[in-house]
Amino acid sequence: MSGYLDQLKSNIARSVIAAALVLPAGAAMAQPSPSSQQIIDALKPKRPVTRSLSFSPAGQAEKAEIDKFVDTLRNRPTRSLSIDERQQIANVAQERPRIDLEIKFDYNSANIAKTALGDMDNLGKALTDPSLKGATFVLAGHTDAVGSEEYNQDLSGRRADSVKRYLTEKFSLAPDRLVTAGYGKTRLKNKDNPKAPENRRVEVVNMADK
Repeated sequence: MSGYLDQLKSNIARSVIAAALVLPAGAAMAQPSPSSQQIIDALKPKRPVTRSLSFSPAGQAEKAEIDKFVDTLRNRPTRSLSIDERQQIANVAQERPRIDLEIKFDYNSANIAKTALGDMDNLGKALTDPSLKGATFVLAGHTDAVGSEEYNQDLSGRRADSVKRYLTEKFSLAPDRLVTAGYGKTRLKNKDNPKAPENRRVEVVNMADK
């Protein structure tokens, strides 16, 4: 009886190993989409605001300049942003809470895919959470490296606009709280694999510093 059980366990083990070997490459590495709470946690300012930073003349001047710049972006069409303005947004974003979301769109389209609606709803719930009340968010569209620079620049901007439209229509977010920008294929997340899906994303940035 003991020999039979040992053989049975051995057969089960081999079956499990065989099943694992036929999994698609990368399946074990797949990451679930972030929940609304995870998005909230990522977008909450974490940088400690010390007394010296808050009240120093240099710190106050820098904050005033950033606030003034953000105000100039409100209600601006995405494609009206200059290269310098997009670069300045990217520079400010480096110091602000942000999260990359792999929002799926229909092929070669700015239409949000049906499979991405759950992710969009999680984003909407997060941005309307009381803990993020009053913040201004940048929705930055990015593409992979397939296609021309001009085509991807236009596509990334239209996709950012689609995300903004969804959030304003379904979650009643004020349009002037959402700044859209398109970066095309100029800021790849995975430079080693320019065609990787993680390059096709929408980066959400909380422009608040506290």
